[in-house]
Amino acid sequence: MNYWEGERVRLRAIEPGDAAFFFELQGDTDRNRLLDFLPPPLSRAALEAWVLERSRREFEDDAFQWLIETLTGEPVGSIVTHTCNPRNGTFSYALDIARDQRRRGYAREAILIVLRYYFEELRYQKVHVATQSDNAATIALHRSLGFAHEGTQRRMVFQGGRYLDLLLFGLTVDEFAARTPAPNASR
Repeated sequence: MNYWEGERVRLRAIEPGDAAFFFELQGDTDRNRLLDFLPPPLSRAALEAWVLERSRREFEDDAFQWLIETLTGEPVGSIVTHTCNPRNGTFSYALDIARDQRRRGYAREAILIVLRYYFEELRYQKVHVATQSDNAATIALHRSLGFAHEGTQRRMVFQGGRYLDLLLFGLTVDEFAARTPAPNASR
């Protein structure tokens, strides 16, 4: 069995051919706001260059970006780890699922694959994520995964003419192990 595969999705490296998917994603400006910033549109050439650069990146400093695809090969989003600190055993991630692919369990499964990898293979002991206070779906998802609300940074994000709070969530390896069934022995 493929370690990077679940019941619904597979995580894989970004390929140059994925530019069309990312070009389509950037057209959803409501999605961009949920990710914390509404950038000007990128040209197709600039986006292709970005995807090409991402496709050449290796796993470095324990940070990586995966494309999330269905088991039939349809791209549905991406997940990227960052702020990896092996000394303290902490890391963060950001997640992006295409609007028409949400509420199908893809985000949950991608997160669980990444958490299992960082906790059980790389010996990290805690993950932390941040989300805007108006992102109800992301807040509910992380609470359902057992993340604890660890704090609020007031008025940290400005968008749409208003300031929003940034909510901080965390999950330890012990909390993960207590809530997550062990993977089958063939993995």
